[in-house]
Amino acid sequence: MTTSTFVLARIDQLIIAGWTGRDQVAQERHIAELEKVGVKRPPMTPIYYRVSASRLTTAGTIEVPGGDSSGEVEFVIAQVDNRLWIGAGSDHTDRKVETYNITVSKQMCDKPVGGELWLFDELTAHWDRLILRSWAVTDGNRRLYQQGSVTAMLHPRDTIARYKDGGALKNGTAMFGGTLAAIGGIQPADRFEFELEDPILERRLAHGYDIRRLPVEG
Repeated sequence: MTTSTFVLARIDQLIIAGWTGRDQVAQERHIAELEKVGVKRPPMTPIYYRVSASRLTTAGTIEVPGGDSSGEVEFVIAQVDNRLWIGAGSDHTDRKVETYNITVSKQMCDKPVGGELWLFDELTAHWDRLILRSWAVTDGNRRLYQQGSVTAMLHPRDTIARYKDGGALKNGTAMFGGTLAAIGGIQPADRFEFELEDPILERRLAHGYDIRRLPVEG
């Protein structure tokens, strides 16, 4: 089995793929979930948001403006050294800003990622068996926030192909692959933890981070 350390200095382009649902019913649930907090329906699906690569971080704490942001677990596709890798990350997003400008909301917060990647070639034969999970920790209480198969989202090759003709990313590109609906609805937390599990090769990519809220003065 091959792993790689996620060297952030080698990522110079970050893309957040949104509304990548393979299951249209599940995707509709996620769109409806976001509509409840004021987020408008996307003009097309999937949709791709460009975000500054400097937002990627493996830190254990991020700082956010106010208390309106939340995390969401995603698999991360990375093209490094002419090879495709898979990691785990959280598309932490300011939900208040998201109601009027999704692109800006994506740029508002750091995007935590785990420190290791798996070689995609080792996953292709059993990709649909991988599981995503996340937990929200509030006032010391840890609860399951998201859980489901990666089959809820488009296959990585399909996600890439819909972004660029030819189905390839350039070296130094990372792309978040989409997320699952939150159990009980979208909510902020004091800490967010997530993992990508490979039950076939019996391994996990996991990371967690604290959320430090900064005052909003106007």
